[in-house]
Amino acid sequence: MIIIMLGAPGTGKGTVAGILQEKLGIKQVSTGDIFRKNIQEGTKLGKIADSYISKGNLVPDDITIGIVENRLKDDDVKDGIILDGFPRTVVQAEALDKILKESGKKVDLVVNLTTPEEEIIERIVNRRVCSNSECKTIYNLQLNPPKVEGICDKCGSPLVQRKDDNEETVKSRIDNYMKQTSPLVEYYNKQGNLYNAVVSKSINKMGKDVAEDIAKMLK
Repeated sequence: MIIIMLGAPGTGKGTVAGILQEKLGIKQVSTGDIFRKNIQEGTKLGKIADSYISKGNLVPDDITIGIVENRLKDDDVKDGIILDGFPRTVVQAEALDKILKESGKKVDLVVNLTTPEEEIIERIVNRRVCSNSECKTIYNLQLNPPKVEGICDKCGSPLVQRKDDNEETVKSRIDNYMKQTSPLVEYYNKQGNLYNAVVSKSINKMGKDVAEDIAKMLK
């Protein structure tokens, strides 16, 4: 099964994808994690990606498509994948459809999450992520704090704040999302595989609730 997560930064894509990974046994793959790994290791790709990400801009299509195409060939995703952070543009979506078609696959479900902008900013500024690349559990200092300050509940590793998780960069990322990524909603709506969900404390529905609904729907 091929699942895609759509939504502006901070809408809970990573949270929903992580829960679906546990419940459905399908590997979650975040392009953001791939980029951050390359940035930390100082690779050529990492340096190129960092020049865009650090300013709140999207990494060019050709670089991103190449990374994802290579990732889709790995054994751990042969039975399915949850793509978090890809595609971000219609060009990427069309490329993904072509790549999947060549192996007799297709996108089965596209989850589109929406959240009020003021909640997104508050959520991202307060976001902390487990530094263990095998865990990557996401916390929020206000909504979902760890039991011990600065320590992951699951694996005991230190929690970190991503350097681009600040208000200025977040606003830029939201603006870029609306300009470049939101057309994907219409693209997948036409394909008939779009699932819309609102994630907001104002309606008392968070990412874990949406994930539970999707898991029930797919089982």
